[in-house]
Amino acid sequence: MASAIGIQQKIILETIRATDQGEWKLLILDGGSQKLVDGVVKEDDILELNVTNIERIEDRRQANKEMDVVYLLSPLPHIVDCLKADLGRRLYRRSFIIWTSPPRSDLQSRLDQSTSARQQIVHASVLNIDYYPRESHLITFRDPWSFPTLYHPACNQLVKQHMEDLAEKTELDQYAKFNHDFPPPSPRPRGLLIITDRTMDLFAPLVHEFTYQAMVHDLLPLVEADKIYYKSLESQPGMAQKGKEQEISEKDGIWVKYRHLHMKDLLDELVKDFDTFKKQNPEFANSDNPATINTIKDMLAGLPKYQEGKEAYSLHLSMTQDAMTVFQERRLADVASVEQSLATGLDEDYKKPKNLADQVIRLLDDDAIHFPDRLRLIIQYLLYRDGLLPMDISKLLAHARLPAQDSEVIYNLELLGAHITRVLKDSRPVAQYQFGKKEAPLSSANESGLSRFEPALKFVLEEYSRGTLDQTLFPFTKPHLDAAEGLMGQENVSQASLRSAKPTWARTRPSNTGPKQRIIVFMAGGATYSESRACYEASQYLDKDIYLSTTHMLTPSLYLRQVGDLSVDRRRLDLPADRPKPRAPDHLFEKDTPLPPPPPPPSSSKDTKVQPPTDDMRRIRMGDDGARSKAANGISHDHRLPPLQSSSAGGRLTKDREKDGEKKKKLHFFSSKK
Repeated sequence: MASAIGIQQKIILETIRATDQGEWKLLILDGGSQKLVDGVVKEDDILELNVTNIERIEDRRQANKEMDVVYLLSPLPHIVDCLKADLGRRLYRRSFIIWTSPPRSDLQSRLDQSTSARQQIVHASVLNIDYYPRESHLITFRDPWSFPTLYHPACNQLVKQHMEDLAEKTELDQYAKFNHDFPPPSPRPRGLLIITDRTMDLFAPLVHEFTYQAMVHDLLPLVEADKIYYKSLESQPGMAQKGKEQEISEKDGIWVKYRHLHMKDLLDELVKDFDTFKKQNPEFANSDNPATINTIKDMLAGLPKYQEGKEAYSLHLSMTQDAMTVFQERRLADVASVEQSLATGLDEDYKKPKNLADQVIRLLDDDAIHFPDRLRLIIQYLLYRDGLLPMDISKLLAHARLPAQDSEVIYNLELLGAHITRVLKDSRPVAQYQFGKKEAPLSSANESGLSRFEPALKFVLEEYSRGTLDQTLFPFTKPHLDAAEGLMGQENVSQASLRSAKPTWARTRPSNTGPKQRIIVFMAGGATYSESRACYEASQYLDKDIYLSTTHMLTPSLYLRQVGDLSVDRRRLDLPADRPKPRAPDHLFEKDTPLPPPPPPPSSSKDTKVQPPTDDMRRIRMGDDGARSKAANGISHDHRLPPLQSSSAGGRLTKDREKDGEKKKKLHFFSSKK
C-alpha cells in the first residue's frame, strides 16, 4: 500500500527537480510551507537538486540577480504580498511559483495584474499538498480549532467558510483545473471519499482502548507538537536514571509493527523478539534469566554497540511498563468492563446487560477511580440511556464528586447531538445504534472482554464494501461506481444505479494482484486512534487501500477539554478567525540602499604606543628652553596624527615609526651621551 508520507515526499522532490532543470537555484518557503516540507523531506535531499540555499520569504534576504528562484508557497493573502514585494524589487533573475494548494481567484488576479509578476514569473504550478501525513495512512490538517468552529454556538457564522476551506483540501476538482492531465489513466478502481464528522460516533473518544498506540496516547504524558516524543528514563549500571526525549515516528520499526496490537499481546511479542535477539547474539545465548520487561531493560543497559536497537527497545519497554502501571493504579480493568457494556449495549456474553446503574455508581464511589475516568463513565452512561432526568444526573455527579465545571462538559454534549436530559414520562424512544450492535463472534479466542467495542467507522467501511451502506446517512454527491465498474465512464452511470445496481458482495471478488481501490475517509472535528486502527485493519480484510484524514487527532483528555470549551466566551478560544490577520513584514517593502563601508577595526593594544613627536622636533629652536623642554617631554596639546588611509596601512605606518624610534634610541639622539 502506498504511504501518504512517501507520496507527498515524491511530489515535492520531483516538482523541485523538474523546475528549472540543470540550473542552480534558490528555494524560498514561507512558515506554512516550511512545516509541510520539513515533515516529509530532509534538507540534504533538497540541496542535492541543484538548490544552493533554502530561505524564508518573511526574512530579510540578499538580492541575487544572477540566480533563479523557486518559490514553494502557501496561497495566503500576506504571502502573496511578500511575493509581490520580492518581484517589485527584482531580487532574482527568474521566478518559478509552486503553490501548496490552489490559490483563490482574487489572489491569482492580483498576480495576473502585476507587471513585475508577468515579467519575472516563468512558470506557476499547484501541488495540492496542504496536509500533514502523520503515518502511512493517517493524515491531519493540524487544525484543532475545527472543533469549536463547528460546534460552538457563537461560531455559527464561521461554519460555512470553514467547510469551504476543508472542501478545498479534500476535493480534487480545483486541482484538476490547474493540472489538465489529472487524473492520469489507471486500471485502479474508482476511488471513494467518505465525508463525516465527530458527531457520527460520540463513544469512540471516551471508551478506553487498550491497543498500544491508543493506550499510550490516552494514559501517558506524550509531547505532541509537529512531532511526538516520550520522555523515558534511562539507567546504566552504577549510574542514576536520567530522562531522555525520544521521537515516536514511522522510522521506528517496532512502533509501526506493534502500534495496533492489544497490550496483552504486545508484552508477549516483545519478549519473543528479545528471545530471538538473544539467540542471534552469542554473548546472550547462554543467559538463563527468563525474559521479562525488567530483565530485558537491565540487559539492554549494557549494550553500547547495539545503540540504535537498544534505544528503540528501551523506549517501547518503558512505555509499555509505564502504561501498564497506570492501568493497574487506576483500576481500568473494572472501568473498561462497564464501559464495554455501555458502548456496545451488550455484556460479555453478548446479551442485554443488567444492573448497569449499580455498577456505574459503585465505580463512582470508589476512591481509586481517577476523576477524569468518572466523568467519562457518566457521559457514556448518559449516551447509553439516551438521556436522564436532571435529578438523576445530579445524583450521579454527587456520587462522582466532580468539580462544578465538569457538569458543563456533560451538558455541552447536546451541541454535538447527544440527548443528555429527559422529561418525566418522556415518550421519546430510546435511540438505536445506527450501525447495529455487535453480534457474538464465532470464535472469541482472539478477542478480549475489554475490547468488544469497535468505532462506528469500521461498520461504515464494512457496509460500504457489502453495498449495504444507508444512503440516507451517506448520500452520494456524484454518480456511484463500485469496484467492479471502476473502468466505466462516469457518463454511463445514472443515479438509478444507486438503487438497481447489484451489491458488490454478490459479485466475483477482484483479483488481489491488481491495483486496490483507494478509500479516503475525512472526519471533521477530530478523529481518534481507535478509528485510525479500524481503517488499517479494514484495509487488510476488505482488500482496499484506506486512508483516514482529519482536522486533528483527539485523545480523551483533549476531547473533554474541547467539549468543555463549547460554553466559554468565544474570545477565550483564540480562534485563528478572531486573530489579527497576518501581514507581510515591513522590511520587505524597504528600498534597497547601498550598505555603508564597515568601520576600521580598533587598533590592537600593541599598536597603541606613544608616537615620536616628529612634528614638534621640526619646530625646535636651539636657544628656546621652553620649546626644548616641551619636545623632550613629548607632550603637545595641539598635536594631531594624520588620518589613516586603511586599517592595514595604518598598521604598517605604526610599526615603521616604532622601528625608527628604536633606531634613534640606539644612536642616542635623545641623550646627552656621546
